[in-house]
Amino acid sequence: MKVIWAVMAVFIVLLQVRLWVGEGSFAQVWQLQQKIDVQKAENANLANRNERLYAEVLNLRGGQGAIEERARMNLGLIREDETFFLVVEP
Repeated sequence: MKVIWAVMAVFIVLLQVRLWVGEGSFAQVWQLQQKIDVQKAENANLANRNERLYAEVLNLRGGQGAIEERARMNLGLIREDETFFLVVEP
């Protein structure tokens, strides 16, 4: 009878070892959950960036006003009927 109890005790210990240390253990599940949380945060940031870029694309497709504004700010666009003034501060 003692042999059966000893075998059962060893079997229970082996099951506990797998629960705490082996594949699919609590530690591994916790670590994977942390990785999932980090990936979800990164995905949210990228989704936000994609929405801003999509809005910018729609704005550029929508009319010449947005394109002209960009050309004025980034490329120094001046129309033929406009006068350019350069203000130099000392």
